[in-house]
Amino acid sequence: MDSIQISDRIKNMAASQTLAMSQKSSELRAAGVDVINLSVGEPDFNTPDHIKEAAKTAIDENYTHYPPVPGYMDLRQAIADKLKKENGVSYSASQIVVSGGAKQSLSNVIMSVINPGDEVIIPTPAWVSYVEMVKLAGGENVLVPASIEQNFKITPAQLEAAITPRTRMVMLCSPSNPSGSVYSRQELQGLVDVLVKHPHVTVLSDEIYEHINYIGGVTSMGSFPEIADRVILVNGVSKAYAMTGWRVGFMAAPVEIAKAVTKLQGQTTSGISTIAQRAALAAYAGSQQCVEDMRKAFERRRDLVVRLAREIPGLKVNCPDGAFYLFPEVSSYLGKRFGDKVIATDNDLCMYLLEEAHVATVSGSAFCLPGYIRLSYAASDEALEEALRRIADALGRLQ
Repeated sequence: MDSIQISDRIKNMAASQTLAMSQKSSELRAAGVDVINLSVGEPDFNTPDHIKEAAKTAIDENYTHYPPVPGYMDLRQAIADKLKKENGVSYSASQIVVSGGAKQSLSNVIMSVINPGDEVIIPTPAWVSYVEMVKLAGGENVLVPASIEQNFKITPAQLEAAITPRTRMVMLCSPSNPSGSVYSRQELQGLVDVLVKHPHVTVLSDEIYEHINYIGGVTSMGSFPEIADRVILVNGVSKAYAMTGWRVGFMAAPVEIAKAVTKLQGQTTSGISTIAQRAALAAYAGSQQCVEDMRKAFERRRDLVVRLAREIPGLKVNCPDGAFYLFPEVSSYLGKRFGDKVIATDNDLCMYLLEEAHVATVSGSAFCLPGYIRLSYAASDEALEEALRRIADALGRLQ
């Protein structure tokens, strides 16, 4: 076994803590423990029927051969039409590459744009994979924290202070995972005004949660003409259409970047599942009522979870404008004890809640902002009520 070598790039990569916590909760469930899993970022709804029917039809019509590397042309055109209609941004089908989920789209872009030593600005809290993707490309992460006091959104002054001659990219996610915060158009304009002064900086905008918002719509970074020629949009069908397992995401970018991503994908995964692509086409081209129905359910759950969490002493809770996460500040519980155990960190608190309350959450440290925990409210109202009851009881037992 001494002859087996694992590369340094993999040794230096952190495992996904969201997936790790979900795995631990699944193991406890398999052992007969009644665990409520609030750790996973996945809608609990099933994929709408008209989308599933499109996939069945695709099989019958023999969509079973290699697809074009960047995706079927009609799907890419449907995405371009969606971007124009819903986001007010103009991309041709040749500027769009379809990949195996938005996660692959993000990774493809970073690997295609970032050189070793390039700096990438990431506002935190940030989704767990951003930092690791940048590290894998040899880039250097520049983390810019935004606490609950500023609603988890960085200011133009913070962005300006973080930019150096080595800055190559800034990554934004609105609505945000893990905080649910949404930048208003005015707030984004403030960031754009800074970026205009730094033409060497590209913008990678993760907009996967755009349809899950409670403010009547969100603004795309691609809709600002001042910087549109250096904005890369990433989105997909996973969250809006409850299609996490179908693995369909896309990026829309300047032609040079689209070509680079296609080149990379051609040497790694090639084009993604033909059947999933036909399902995604049905999602974008069909009725959007299913999206609105799920959004309304998430909004009701958001209101429920915020109300219940605010009743727990010591939790600091904001009201998120999008996504399906709550990101309460928990520092008042750090340093407390349960028996002979000290809750020293947010990781300790998450393990305590899993072991004692049988509720799976994820630590803020996983999202580069210690002192918080993330709860997903992509669960039934009954499960959420029970989970918050258990959390309140467990936190109340800490001394």
